[in-house]
Amino acid sequence: MRKRIRNTSFGFLLVVTIILSLSLFLPSFGQTAVQQTDFKVTLLGTGSPLLSTSRSGPATLVEVGNEKLLFDAGRGTALQLYKANMLPGSVDKLFLTHLHSDHTIGIPDVWLTGSLPTGGKREQAFKIWGPKGTGKMMVHMNKAFKADLDARDDSGNGNVGGASIVANDIKEGIVYNKKGIEVIAFKVDHKSIEPAFGYRVNYKGHSVVISGDTRYNENLIKFAKGADVVIHEVAAAKPDNESESIANILDLHTTPEEAGKVFSQIQPKLAVYSHIVLLGGLTEEKADLLERTKKTYEGTVLVGEDLLSIEIGEEVQVQQPVNEANSGN
Repeated sequence: MRKRIRNTSFGFLLVVTIILSLSLFLPSFGQTAVQQTDFKVTLLGTGSPLLSTSRSGPATLVEVGNEKLLFDAGRGTALQLYKANMLPGSVDKLFLTHLHSDHTIGIPDVWLTGSLPTGGKREQAFKIWGPKGTGKMMVHMNKAFKADLDARDDSGNGNVGGASIVANDIKEGIVYNKKGIEVIAFKVDHKSIEPAFGYRVNYKGHSVVISGDTRYNENLIKFAKGADVVIHEVAAAKPDNESESIANILDLHTTPEEAGKVFSQIQPKLAVYSHIVLLGGLTEEKADLLERTKKTYEGTVLVGEDLLSIEIGEEVQVQQPVNEANSGN
């Protein structure tokens, strides 16, 4: 049973002071309260195929219960795990949205470095779920690194268990369901490659949805209804750019205005942009992603940054990444 606080001037000031103090350190969306949660999402990489020193390749870590689930492994994922105070060996479950290289190029580093003692020495096989072709890709990846694997085994430095691979080609539906954790794959429309998936992770009545690469997609909206947090890709170019190649790229992705329409139909507590594609020399300062989104959605949206983390419970709390330049001497 809740107790009401009388609206005296002292009580009012006390409540305001507490709320402001909390908001300075831990932004939250929903009810204002301090919470303990075992459902955390970290944006390891928020970039795209474009080379960048500020945005690593697409990768999202979902820590739920005592499991670590990795969604995509783009450029620099192993290093981003390290920056998040984890060794790649702590991850043994990878879910791929699709097989474009910017989402898979970091797999060998997570897989192989994670099998070594210095990388965390994964204790179990490296398990991967992904669209048709995932199993074949991993067979060939294993062959590509055979010399390395054999040499380490011969020298006694190998880790057969942690370097072994179990790959699963998936279809739409529940792809993982253990320990109260449910992972659902759903089809999205990336046009240039099929199939492409988004994912929804459900746990203890809460959920996060990861769009993967997609154009405006009704199926995503269907599967994302009721989610606490939606992590969605976004793409933009200079409005006066008439390049056919840029137009073709934009046709594979979601504009801020289109994303706003998606969020309006889902109504999450928080929407976050990741896999941010800016074309034709467009800078983040001039992209106006949030302003453009506001044309079609009035809810809370953040432009994601590498290592931004989100805790999901009765409220959604965001922890901004530490600026490395200002984090120490």
